[in-house]
Amino acid sequence: MHKIKTQSEWIEKAKQVLPAGGFGNFDSGVIIARGEGCHVWDQDGNDYIDYLIGSGPMLLGHGHPEVLEAVLEQLPHGMTFFANNPRGIELASAICDAVPCCEHVRFVTSGGEADMYAIRLARAFTGKTKILKFEGGYHGMSAEAQMSLAPSREVNFPRAVPDSAGIPSSVQDDMLIAPFNDLDAVASLLADHDDIAAIIAEPLQRIIPPVPGFLKGLRELCDKHHILLIFDEIVTGFRLAYGGAQEHYGVTPDICTLGKIIGGGFPLAALGASADLMKHFDKAIVGADQWLMQLGTLSGNPVASAAGLKTMEVLRRDGSYDRLRSYGRRLQQMQQDALTRAGITHRICGDDSLFDVLFTDTACLDYRSAKHQSPDQAAAYNAALRQHGILKSPSKLYPSLALTEADLAHTRLAVDHAVEAVLRNASSTK
Repeated sequence: MHKIKTQSEWIEKAKQVLPAGGFGNFDSGVIIARGEGCHVWDQDGNDYIDYLIGSGPMLLGHGHPEVLEAVLEQLPHGMTFFANNPRGIELASAICDAVPCCEHVRFVTSGGEADMYAIRLARAFTGKTKILKFEGGYHGMSAEAQMSLAPSREVNFPRAVPDSAGIPSSVQDDMLIAPFNDLDAVASLLADHDDIAAIIAEPLQRIIPPVPGFLKGLRELCDKHHILLIFDEIVTGFRLAYGGAQEHYGVTPDICTLGKIIGGGFPLAALGASADLMKHFDKAIVGADQWLMQLGTLSGNPVASAAGLKTMEVLRRDGSYDRLRSYGRRLQQMQQDALTRAGITHRICGDDSLFDVLFTDTACLDYRSAKHQSPDQAAAYNAALRQHGILKSPSKLYPSLALTEADLAHTRLAVDHAVEAVLRNASSTK
């Protein structure tokens, strides 16, 4: 049998066995063979500085020696049990110590599951059915989350637009959509509807920062109308600060979801809230009618928990977040300077720890404004970065603590090449 070796061979094999030739995540034209620190290598041996970092979880970089040691220590003692285990309990305790809204947590395997259960918990606790989410907000793959995630057409708020086939039309009736960063729109919807269980929001929506007072205003509106506030911190948890966006922005939700970093690169996520809210997972307390059934084969997996515990330990060390933010600011500044010198209209949108370049002169406020006015420029820029050894998502850049001065210097050169590519593209289209 022919042994598959080259990237092109793996791509062809993937097309034979995977829909669209991929996992449904990143560019299926890249086959990543290995990673170390903040570098990854494709199947043909091409080296990239990794600003994708697994879509967020590898904040310490690939193969961090202390995380590997923790995983290898756990492996001989068992890989999964479908039962309570010390590492999972330790991780739950560490999360409750770190995250302001968490008194109890419940583990799941993916962020999408965590968001689904957070919505279900809000409905169980309040007895109400409607959920308000923000257009463009990403909350996993459940039917509710797939409403107005990336609508291709603009409709009047609060109408929900399904982003996937296979979703019953009845789901639309229980979802209300508002523009991010618009407190007046939220206040109007809450005044008009008395059957809203919760507002679910990414505190940093994709790369769109909340304007001053927006998150605090959401908290106040939820309190006024006796509804719950859910922060989807799958991305922001343990990234914006050790206590997540709740610590960074100083606003505490009723429920939060966590993922990515808490698993240290392994499949693990969680939702957390007060003990009073989380009692709905305890049938002995709330009874059969109020009980929220939740179980999962790999929930609280000890290997993932060991990796997450060690990752969190490293992040607690002095200077970790200062260093991460310093890297982010430098990456922002090198792009800002190069694009400005070239006279290319752009904005840097996001947080120091997660951001991207938008080729627009419009303020980055919501889903409809946080877009490229010049998609061709964005395509040329990102393609040139890839050609010069930078791996990133087309829509965001994740700094990691594994970056070195040599990596930043290489990135600066790649940015210069990418800016030249944008200028060439502009000249060729005149």
